[in-house]
Parts: sequence; C-alpha cells; structure tokens
Amino acid sequence: MSVRPLSAELAEKARVELNEDPKRLTEDLQHIKNWLAKQPHIRARTDDQWLTVFLRGCKFSLERVKEKLDLYYTIHTAAPELFRVKHTDPLFEEIFNLKLLIVLPKLPAPDSPLISIFRPGMYDPQKYNITDIMSVTNTMQKIMLVDNDNASVAGFRFIMDLEGASMAHFLQMSPTLMKKGAVYSQDASPVRMKGFHYLNTPPGFETFFNFIKGLLNEKNRSRLYVHNKNYEELYKYIPKDILPIEYGGTGGTIDEIMDSWRRKIQEYNSWLEEDRKYGVDESKRPGKPKTAEDLFGVEGSFRQLEFD
Repeated sequence: MSVRPLSAELAEKARVELNEDPKRLTEDLQHIKNWLAKQPHIRARTDDQWLTVFLRGCKFSLERVKEKLDLYYTIHTAAPELFRVKHTDPLFEEIFNLKLLIVLPKLPAPDSPLISIFRPGMYDPQKYNITDIMSVTNTMQKIMLVDNDNASVAGFRFIMDLEGASMAHFLQMSPTLMKKGAVYSQDASPVRMKGFHYLNTPPGFETFFNFIKGLLNEKNRSRLYVHNKNYEELYKYIPKDILPIEYGGTGGTIDEIMDSWRRKIQEYNSWLEEDRKYGVDESKRPGKPKTAEDLFGVEGSFRQLEFD
C-alpha cells in the first residue's frame, strides 16, 4: 500500500505540526524498514501507508517510531484480550450492530480531526464483556488510521455518550484493564487524541472520570470536556451539520453511517486478516523478555520499556 498524497490543507498541517517533508518520506520509511528487519522479535506490517501513520504519530522522530512500533506489537502479544474478536466472527457482527462506535463521515473543516461517537450504554453488560467491545472498536480504529488521512494527520476527537451506562458497565473496567487500554491508546498507538467530550454522564461518573484522568498525561487531561446534557455547549466544539440526526444534527442517520462502515470493514477484510499474524516473539527479543507486568505493572505508574 503506497502512501496517499495529502490534500493541500492536510499537507500544510502535517508540515507545520508533524515535521512532515515529502522529499524525506521515502528515506524515513526505508530507515524504519531496515530497523525492523534487524529486530528478531518483531513481526510488523511494513507497507508504506501503515508506517507513515507511525511516522506522523511520532512527529517524524525516528527513535520514537521505533519505540512505538515495538510497544504496539508487544501489546498485541501481551494483551491479546484487547484484540481477540476477529472481524469475521459472528460476535464481531453482533457487537457492531449495537452501533456503539459511530465514525462521522463529515468534518467541520478539511484539516479537522476525525470525530467519532462512542455509546457504551448501548450494550448489555450482563451479555457482553468490555474486552470484546474494545476488540471491535480497536479493529475499527486501525481502519480509521490507515484509511483516513485526517485521522493520521489531525488526530481523533471522541464524543463519549454515557446515556444508559450503569454501574455494571463501569465495574467491567478493572484498574488493570484501564491501564492496558491507556497504555495501548496513549503510548503504543500512533494516535493524536484531540479531545473527549462527555455527554449524559450518570451518577457515579465522577469516580470513574477521576481515575481515567489519573491515567492520562497532562496534555490529554486538558482535552477532557464534560457537557452532560448541555448539547448547545457541545455544538460550540462540534457543529450540528456533521452530527447525526439523532444528536440534533444534519449529518445523516446513525443507521446510514453504520451501513457505510459495514461496507468499509468488508473492503478491509484481507488487510485485517493479514494483520492478525503480527506481534512479537519474546523468546527472540534481545535482552530481557517483556512481561505483562513490565508493561502494565498494577502498582504505581507504568514502567518504561527499555529499547536497544
């Protein structure tokens, strides 16, 4: 998969914010491929578009790309429960049909972050496990990163709609699982988080919210917004014309958006199938193998990975 040319607006954002230089891109990609070829423990996807996502996620710091790639594939092996539901499993289709994650097709501006709505209250916590939900959303996020240049250049903005979320939902999020999710999304994924907007927050949310804040770095903590039921406040950040009709917008219905995404998952079927073979073999890692405790140590802050 070769690298798609960026629109003029995104190319300028990538230049200014991410240090992207199209003249240097081929050389940078080759450098990363050469490095990966010398890592006996990493099995990684090496197509140009995918590696460019990591270059952008690390603002073209080659050393950070190496660290992030190692951590990304290490977590796929160390925390397989975050990725266990295959896109071809009946359970994937079942969870997808709950319409928990809605990726908005329209953007406020050509260089805007990609915007999604996550609705955990749509699943029954007696029937589904949060790790299976995360498997499905992680698969969709991989597609967003490789398929949408706004995601890789401008980042992601999430609306967290907690309508219908109960204490049973929150109790599924153990401290260890939240740490795994935070390490994966904040440290391992080539994702630029540009804000979380919380709607319809239930009683007991404050405790959960404070725990989440404690897992995030200062930059990401400053991008948390709690609107509760104040939709007018939300519209100041995310205009109505891109939101679904169900959220007071004019950006199509949730069903229409999900039908489009079902087709996209089918389009990426072979790409996702291939993606499952990547990870790490700790027995081949130079130096000491990494364990889940090294990565997510339950006590204290996360331990840093050591990289050669």
